[in-house]
Amino acid sequence: MTAHDRNISRTVIRQLDESAINRIAAGEVVERPASAVKELVENAIDAGATRIRIDYAEGGKSLIRVTDDGCGMSPEELPLALNRHATSKIDGDDLLNIRSFGFRGEALPSLAAVGRLTLTSRVVGGEGACLSVSGGRAEKVKPAALSKGTVVELRDLFYATPARLKFLRSDRAEAQAIGDVVKRLAMAEPFIGFCLTDVSGGGEGREVFRADPGSGDLFDALHDRLARVIGRDFADNALRVEADREDVALTGYAALPTFSRGAATHQYLFVNGRPVRDKLLYGALRGAYQDFLSRDRHPVAALFVELDPTRVDQNVHPAKTEVRFREPGVVRGLIVSALKHALAEAGHRASTTVAQATLGAFRPEPEAPRVYQMDRPSQPRPMRPASTGFAESGFTWNDAPVSARVDEVVEDDTPDTPPEQHPLGAARGQVHENYIIAQTERGMVIVDQHAAHERLVYEKLKRQMVENGVAAQALLIPEIVELSDSDAARLLEIADDLARAGLTVEAFGGGAVAVRETPAILGEVNAEAMLRDILDELDDLGQSLSVTAKVEAVLSRMACHGSIRSGRRMRAEEMNALLREMEATPHSGQCNHGRPTYVELALSDIERLFGRT
Repeated sequence: MTAHDRNISRTVIRQLDESAINRIAAGEVVERPASAVKELVENAIDAGATRIRIDYAEGGKSLIRVTDDGCGMSPEELPLALNRHATSKIDGDDLLNIRSFGFRGEALPSLAAVGRLTLTSRVVGGEGACLSVSGGRAEKVKPAALSKGTVVELRDLFYATPARLKFLRSDRAEAQAIGDVVKRLAMAEPFIGFCLTDVSGGGEGREVFRADPGSGDLFDALHDRLARVIGRDFADNALRVEADREDVALTGYAALPTFSRGAATHQYLFVNGRPVRDKLLYGALRGAYQDFLSRDRHPVAALFVELDPTRVDQNVHPAKTEVRFREPGVVRGLIVSALKHALAEAGHRASTTVAQATLGAFRPEPEAPRVYQMDRPSQPRPMRPASTGFAESGFTWNDAPVSARVDEVVEDDTPDTPPEQHPLGAARGQVHENYIIAQTERGMVIVDQHAAHERLVYEKLKRQMVENGVAAQALLIPEIVELSDSDAARLLEIADDLARAGLTVEAFGGGAVAVRETPAILGEVNAEAMLRDILDELDDLGQSLSVTAKVEAVLSRMACHGSIRSGRRMRAEEMNALLREMEATPHSGQCNHGRPTYVELALSDIERLFGRT
């Protein structure tokens, strides 16, 4: 059936009334109660408030009330504030030079169109006034008692558009979204106090979140605020980030790689103080940690980008969570370089949560009764050989085959310094031929020898690559590796990059390739296993990364083949040399996949495990 065959009635073009226009606009600005909270709290911040209180009931569906101590509004301004596109933030001449949260003049009229809104405000030296609006219909301005600032009360959200209520989630989910919005704004304004209260059921309610105004300089206030919002563990394991380039400034805190998460839910990004969700910024953050985390782990950070408002477009969407940068490359480069510098400055440091998790693993299950040695039945003990790995034991080491070597062993520059005074202490033993036990002044350190040496080899491979290419050693007899035609083609495509990494491969007919040189630092390696690992890495990476990133990923796989293997017995001097090189090598606190290479336990924590407090 064609359009001509159908009976189509002609409709007349008409102008929608103001109430309908506001309800339609509210669909863009106010998606859920958290959106209303965001708009109202941003207005309070723009008003110069130093303390903001947010009350809500039933997940914000029945009540949202925001109280601030800002500059307030006069009785004459209250009706104007409810007019669409009426704002005190801009004059309309320059829509790029925006220095406030709000500027569109849509929030209050949109909220008034879909709920019951009451504005109560007072300017300093003026009289308090109140204005109520229900479903877009305003009442007369009335006198009201208020010391200063503004109180915005929104009841029965979406009562004028009941279909929207069906799309809201549970009260708990909506309340969680409100909390997330308030916490993000609290991070952006560490010198403003915030109090979030659930008043469902009446009464004074339950305080959900509180952050008092910060003091000191910006970094001190921000550090305290992040500890309050994200958690003390983050604050204890976060690195200070401060850099600028071409009049773009970056500040904030980023966590150590060993303090990572399984999802990207703890990444807070701000542009000129505004919380944003921008793919460019998230990509830059991910790129900076690419060398330290596996693809299933995500960094934790709170980063603030400051630049001239004319260099970023914040008017992309009514919700103002998306931005466009005039020079995106400058912003991305600044984030990547600043974070990599901060991570390098951290040296071999690992997060404190690693030790906490270790202590938790040591603690027995609560339901298991304690059995002390004196209560055990006496049994003859079998004779055991001397414990391996202890320098004092006099054990004669067998000359185990060395699977890799660490060149340029770091010498002790201070021979008079007792070994225990080094950050990673002095090696006292090796257990299960994989874990080095070292004694420090404050406790003990347990090192995963394979993971630690893997990181050391990888860092040296990267240094060689930057300087003049990785040193290669020629094989007396080239190793022929049989691969599929497609796999062989993929390796030969990057043969030049592999050669710079010390691995020389050539076509050998069909799907076979000949390995003629391998990186010298790796010693004797299984070329076929390494090539297959490199192919797996290329599969994981896909096509999204740059050539440099792919080469570094390949180097990381190579380093695994050149590291000290689990099950390799080490002499005392070898263990101490490994500890000293870890102290001198950046990023040695985590392996190439973001896992910790060592655990440090304080003596006080160990004593607590044994009830010696």
